[in-house]
Amino acid sequence: MPELPDITIYIEALEQRIKGRELERLQLMSPFLLRTATPPLASIEGKKVLEIRRLGKRICLGFEDKLWLVLHLMIAGRLHWKTGLPLADARRPSKFKSQLALFRFDNGVLSLTEAGTQRRASLHLMNGEEGLRSLDPGGVELFTRRKRAINAGLGEFIDLESFTRVLKSENHTLKRALTDPHLFSGIGNAYSDEILWQAQLSPVKLTHKLSDEEIARLHAGTRDSLVEWVERLRAEAGEGFPEKVTAFRNGMATRGRYKEPCPRCGTRIQRIRYAANETNYCPTCQTGGRLLADRALSRLLREDWPRSVDELG
Repeated sequence: MPELPDITIYIEALEQRIKGRELERLQLMSPFLLRTATPPLASIEGKKVLEIRRLGKRICLGFEDKLWLVLHLMIAGRLHWKTGLPLADARRPSKFKSQLALFRFDNGVLSLTEAGTQRRASLHLMNGEEGLRSLDPGGVELFTRRKRAINAGLGEFIDLESFTRVLKSENHTLKRALTDPHLFSGIGNAYSDEILWQAQLSPVKLTHKLSDEEIARLHAGTRDSLVEWVERLRAEAGEGFPEKVTAFRNGMATRGRYKEPCPRCGTRIQRIRYAANETNYCPTCQTGGRLLADRALSRLLREDWPRSVDELG
């Protein structure tokens, strides 16, 4: 699922292409994409995009007449930009696979696709700031925009006191706390793994058991990881549109690197899986050499389940 760094780069690319432009036509290919009935979707055709912002993991396009088109890509939704392409050609499956919607502007076509058969991406058309706020899960924004652009243009990072207050407002595991949209805005499974590796903290440690020094490490690790990946993705996209949005990227320390050596200590990266999610971690750097129990596999193996790095052989 695209997270804060990916959404940031998407928004920067969209600002360069469609801000101030008129939406000539919007066409839906999937009836399941649109989740609102009023205002009618056709009401934004012929209107200009005045503002683009992020709301958690959502992309919000602000149109004239205070209308907001809110797009949530979920796990497999992706955006594409094409210029000099007739609308009839843009609709062809050979051009865009698994296409859900087309947004025609005078300078190009924005396409929304979603891989796989499950249709989880969503589109809402909301009226005014109040309507937009109704979609906000309420998690604190980690970066506050200021006149002076700092931290890769993201703004000023949340101060340690505020970060601590949010973190300790619920007694969750660190993995859950970081990915809870009601606590922190924009962090998901991929970057939470990178943050916890950076901070050298176990994903299953409880927030109420953290020392002040550990919270300070987590605060710094969250800032450094997100800024680093915004800068990396920005450099990767360059002047082009970001077409390689994925949860598994070269250069990540733990995500997608199961059984590969930890960049810091060389220990093989481990993972635990639950439902459709997974957590990747270094047992030496993060859990004091202890292997975390995978719910399904550890129950199956029981006594044969390794308890430490040494037992991996």
